[in-house]
Order: sequence, then C-alpha cells, then structure tokens
Amino acid sequence: MATGLYQRGMLTLADLCAELQISRSTFYDWRAKGRAPRCLKLPNGDLRIRRTDLDRWLATMEDAA
Repeated sequence: MATGLYQRGMLTLADLCAELQISRSTFYDWRAKGRAPRCLKLPNGDLRIRRTDLDRWLATMEDAA
C-alpha cells in the first residue's frame, strides 16, 4: 500500500531504489558524485524525492544515452 507521501508525489529512498532497481549504496554513490535526482532532507535526516524531480532527472538520462 502506498504511503501518504507517495500519494502526494513524494518518494522515500526505498521507493526510489525499488523503482530504479538500484541499491541504497548506488544511490548514495550517485548523490556523492552529484548524479542523483534532487532530494529533500527532512529534519530527522530522511530523504524524500519529488516525483517531478525524478521524472525530470530521468528525462536528462534519455538525452545522455
């Protein structure tokens, strides 16, 4: 079942990794290199990714391929 944030267009890191079929370590590697989609860092340290930011990021990957 989708979370409330997912329904509002926000993905958790677990949601993102599952959708892209990548590990958390791959995501953090991309993020450290500035190659990951934009993220929001919540006060508790958790990350969230806006669906619109992910879609925009994926579109840039199409052009680079």
